[in-house]
Amino acid sequence: MNLDEYRTYDATGLAKLVADKEVSPAELLALARDRAAAVNPRINAIVRDVPASASPRPSGQLEGPFAGVPFLIKDLAQDYAGLPSSQGSRALMNAPVAEHSTIVQRWIDAGLVIFGKTNLPEFGAKGITESEAWGPARNPWDLRRTPGGSSGGSAAAVAAGIVPCAGANDGGGSIRIPAACCGLVGLKPGRGLTPMGPTTSESMHGAAVQGVVSRTVRDTAAMLDVICGGEPFGPYVPALPAAPFASAVGQDPGKLRIGVRVPSAITPQPHPEAFAAVEATVRALTGLGHHVEELPQAPYDDAALARDFLLTWFVHLAWDVDAAKRLTGAGNDAFERDTLIMAAVGRATSSVDYVDAVERRHEHTLRLTRFFESYDLLLTPTLATPPPKIGEFELPAVLQRASDALIKTRTAGLLRHTKIVDDLVEKNLGWVPYTQLANLTGRPAISLPLHWTADSLPLGVQFVAPLGGESLLIRLAAQLEQAVPWSDRVAPL
Repeated sequence: MNLDEYRTYDATGLAKLVADKEVSPAELLALARDRAAAVNPRINAIVRDVPASASPRPSGQLEGPFAGVPFLIKDLAQDYAGLPSSQGSRALMNAPVAEHSTIVQRWIDAGLVIFGKTNLPEFGAKGITESEAWGPARNPWDLRRTPGGSSGGSAAAVAAGIVPCAGANDGGGSIRIPAACCGLVGLKPGRGLTPMGPTTSESMHGAAVQGVVSRTVRDTAAMLDVICGGEPFGPYVPALPAAPFASAVGQDPGKLRIGVRVPSAITPQPHPEAFAAVEATVRALTGLGHHVEELPQAPYDDAALARDFLLTWFVHLAWDVDAAKRLTGAGNDAFERDTLIMAAVGRATSSVDYVDAVERRHEHTLRLTRFFESYDLLLTPTLATPPPKIGEFELPAVLQRASDALIKTRTAGLLRHTKIVDDLVEKNLGWVPYTQLANLTGRPAISLPLHWTADSLPLGVQFVAPLGGESLLIRLAAQLEQAVPWSDRVAPL
């Protein structure tokens, strides 16, 4: 097998070749490493190697549904024993972890050969991947642009053909945003379906979940079968479907009622390409016999949801910074300016305001649930704009100086009342106002690569499902994949 052949296969296809002894795990790993050597210097997707001495040797006996398939994991909440999990922060670059995360162990048990960890923003706190610790990851479709975040390194690696599928996680869109930026499939499972342990019970009160980015629906479904299910130290045992998720691929989803909404309170005028992405999807859905209806307004208070999301996000980020300081003894100089700004706002938030925002999640959930009494799915763009250019979200110099002075004088909590926070809110969510809904309500959602812009950039669309709707999303995604194929599209890298 050569590299061109390797890149045509998804993970399921490669696993079958290994099972049929048409190719060996060692050959596949060599191809993946060769591809990484060729393209990673340009996209900066892989930031840490997993040495052969720390991983199951590809020449050894590998078992499981993905035995012998090369794989990458994200350098956040996907711990590999003996290696640091940097979380994209200079403070944690050299702090190794003692044991595998549950999800990493499940990937190893599935036979995957993990050989690297991927790039991300500091603490996964942005929808772009431009950390000071690792430098920016770049989009294989246009090296001037972001691959999204926070699982940007994983998405860039898959889009560039290094691996067919890679580990990701999602606390506010971090699977779906990079999938949409890079022309991939990105499924965010519902709350509690995938494990976060053993060092964490639930992340962000269950808003953050584990998953993958991939090129095909069948890989996404089969990977969900590998990683789903509770763990002994978890908060609860999640309900699992009667049949494997992979069996939903190819099943008729039935005639669905789908509500569509493009404008957002955060972004009243999305880019024309966001409208074009949804319009193309509506045509495909209508052609498949589904009933699609434009919604006069969002089925939830998207402005209030955005405020609640960011308030809780900033408080969690303050905790992340303090936890890293306790672990390593690092000072403020080990963290990025934007991180310190957001953490300062979080630290200045009262405990009552924080709990109020967390408790309001039920209001958003209730409104969405009532929407699902009339509709099977909600359709939105995944992104409000095409993937932004790298460096586009840097604070202006005058705001950098002002925030540095406040941080230095320990009065950064005042930032909560300045234009700096408005700027952070607009730039963090203005181009991705749609994804946080599924996190705060705990519902499953998927981004599908159903549109490319006039400049040949991916711009995905998102479907949000009711609780337990992962199998429905997979059935519809597979139907759309057959009707509007995308896996043969190759980034021009």
